[in-house]
Amino acid sequence: MEKEKFYEILDFAIEKEHEAVEFYLNLQKIVKDTASKAVLHDLEMMERGHVQILQGISPSQVTTFSPEKIANLQISDYMVTNEPNPEMTFQEVLAIAMKREEAAKNLYLALSNDTDDEGMKTLFMKLSTEEAKHKLQLETIYDDIILKEN
Repeated sequence: MEKEKFYEILDFAIEKEHEAVEFYLNLQKIVKDTASKAVLHDLEMMERGHVQILQGISPSQVTTFSPEKIANLQISDYMVTNEPNPEMTFQEVLAIAMKREEAAKNLYLALSNDTDDEGMKTLFMKLSTEEAKHKLQLETIYDDIILKEN
């Protein structure tokens, strides 16, 4: 993969992570529920960590990535979310976050499928895998707290 193309992809991914940081930061400002604020803060910090990781990746590291199989609980696959609002419940906050991570995962997966360049494909698959991990983490919280309560 050309270095210029590699860094364009990284810049795109970093921008997406910055958008996620801002999204979770802004949600923290509007929600009233304390548990929701805590989860949103954790998500914000996780996304900040991803920015740092992405900023440190070099083209030579891409070839060392190996695909991972990430479980998909499919909890968010059938959810519909509302616009963020101050009265959101913890369940609604988790749903919004899961859908956001699912969309990011699907974006990188689609980009991986749209290229023939093996380096780009590997990088997009790695990014998709990371987003799948986030989604799984949120689905696990949802399963452990929300579904067990019901």
